[in-house]
Amino acid sequence: MGNTGFGFPFGVSQEGTIAPAPDENADLRGKIIQVLFTAPGERVNHPDFGCGLFNLVFDPNNAILGAAIEFTVGAALTRWLGGLLLVDGVNVTVVDEAIIVEVAYVSRQDLSRQAVRIRFR
Repeated sequence: MGNTGFGFPFGVSQEGTIAPAPDENADLRGKIIQVLFTAPGERVNHPDFGCGLFNLVFDPNNAILGAAIEFTVGAALTRWLGGLLLVDGVNVTVVDEAIIVEVAYVSRQDLSRQAVRIRFR
């Protein structure tokens, strides 16, 4: 099956057409990042879409924040991308003033294990 997803970030090819995602894994990673970085209410036609991760990182950096991020990220990815992936785990690590969120998942298409890691300061 050919790749039909748009690249993320969105791009234009040298021919002036919409640049596709380089492969299925990159397409899925882009979708995960879109869910994580989109705040609910940001999309007009899908007001519930997203998880509001950026809003959470301004809360006090403690165990409660880590648990809230783990739950919110896992629930949002399962809701919006559950047909494409299975969330294997969400790990939140606090290093000094930085928060590292790592999402482990299994692609339902080829059952490959992947991970996305995001660091906030």
